[in-house]
Amino acid sequence: MAVAFRGGRNGVGSGLRSFFSYRIFISALFSFLFLATFSVVLNSSRHQPHLDHTLPRTFQSDPLKTRLDLIHKQATDHLTLVNAYAAYARKLKLDASKQLKLFEDLAVNFSDLQAKPGLKLENVNAIEEDAFRQIEKEVKDKVKTARMMIVESKESYDTQLKIQKLKDTIFAVQEQLTKAKKNGAVASLISAKSVPKSLNCLAMRLVGERISNPEKYKDAPFDSAVLEDPSLYHYAVFSDNVIAVSVVVRSVVVNAEEPWKHVFHVVTDRMNLAAMKVWFKMRPLDRGARVDIKSVEEFKFLNSSYAPVLRQLESAKLQKFYFENQAENATRDEHNIKFKNPKYLSVLNHLRFYLPEMYPKLNKILFLDDDVVVQKDVTGLWKINLDGKVNGAVETCFGSFHRYGQYLNFTHPLIKESFNPNACAWAFGMNIFDLNAWRREKCTDQYHYWQNLNEDRSLWKLGTLPPGLMTFYSKTKSLDKSWHVLGLGYNPGVSMDEIKKAAVIHYNGNMKPWLDIAMNQYKSLWTKYVDNEMEFVQMCNFGL
Repeated sequence: MAVAFRGGRNGVGSGLRSFFSYRIFISALFSFLFLATFSVVLNSSRHQPHLDHTLPRTFQSDPLKTRLDLIHKQATDHLTLVNAYAAYARKLKLDASKQLKLFEDLAVNFSDLQAKPGLKLENVNAIEEDAFRQIEKEVKDKVKTARMMIVESKESYDTQLKIQKLKDTIFAVQEQLTKAKKNGAVASLISAKSVPKSLNCLAMRLVGERISNPEKYKDAPFDSAVLEDPSLYHYAVFSDNVIAVSVVVRSVVVNAEEPWKHVFHVVTDRMNLAAMKVWFKMRPLDRGARVDIKSVEEFKFLNSSYAPVLRQLESAKLQKFYFENQAENATRDEHNIKFKNPKYLSVLNHLRFYLPEMYPKLNKILFLDDDVVVQKDVTGLWKINLDGKVNGAVETCFGSFHRYGQYLNFTHPLIKESFNPNACAWAFGMNIFDLNAWRREKCTDQYHYWQNLNEDRSLWKLGTLPPGLMTFYSKTKSLDKSWHVLGLGYNPGVSMDEIKKAAVIHYNGNMKPWLDIAMNQYKSLWTKYVDNEMEFVQMCNFGL
């Protein structure tokens, strides 16, 4: 402080000398501190070997080595960074040199234009109109080119403009992605729900066979006692897909230990009844298994006065929802497109809720969807103690997924007070039903109650799983997951180990195994049960 005061009193020159003296003093002080610190580090490293005998090996550390590693890492990281910037700088330099060359050439062009005799003021009266127009056009072209180059150059150096252009590009790409997703959803639905040519061909060939040989395919008398024998193993399959039903039935029979004890109850619609009967007449089941085929119209109790869903399917509101082409109903909305699935208009999809009335003499029945394959003997399902529950099914929840909250509208007060949104959902597709417990619990009445309340689709959208979850709430017994493995129609990540252990595999999703869009890694598990010796399968070119 004395030095500073003295410098202030002796003028500017003395003040500068004092200032530099002060800087020298500070530099010397920091140099002394650095040397002292360096000495301490050297002494600590010199005495380090003596610590080796006193400290365990796990706690040994070399501070110099740690610092050296850190410095080496920093140097390596920055070398990579510098090389990257150097490469970018070389590119910028190349672009800049190109721009420089263009501007130089343009400047020469303007100089040449200015030097032309016609552009000099003293010659303005001597120039002809045509020549002047030619020169004027040439100048305007050059000016236009110059402006374009200047704009392009400004964009290269205007960071904000580049950022805005990048944001615009990202937004445009997101718009394209959203549009592509919507188009993909529509295309996927069309591919999955349209009737393939091969399936249509098969049905037409089978019906043609029936028309050509009516005597051959007359209905033979069937032992009704077998259909009602509760000691046998009974299956329910509801479908209008001939090839799919044949695979389900064949896979059960092939893997059954006692196939002569298995009875299949197949229900289809009136349009496909003849084709279904001709198939199983031409290709009867092996090893004593039996199949009974009926149309849904044969169950007279199923009418709109009894079944709410039949009344709703005939309602104008539902027809409008499906068929009126308004913006809110259009299939281009990917959030609602899955609810436009035509299977929701099929009575076959709702027959599962009427099993006790359809088969009043049976105690238990195994319900199978038409997109499953049975890989093992499943008679063990009849031996499982359901603990008085109605439905035996595999649960599908994991984490927060596949819980009641995802299927039902919990903003509705009735839903909120009746169900737990965190309750675990289960799967339709392979369900063992105790029909006596079903009758005791009056589950069909429960189904009717909820279906009546949902005429405006305020409790759930559409489909059979939500009303199933409601009808069998607290009445479902959880089965081991190896009984039923799902996801082969949409999830490419299902492991082959899991599939091999499964008794039943399920192609739920849009990529059904009989479609061209099926996943190749799972398709062979289904095609090996297709009856390729059947002549119409070969003629209809299933591409299996």
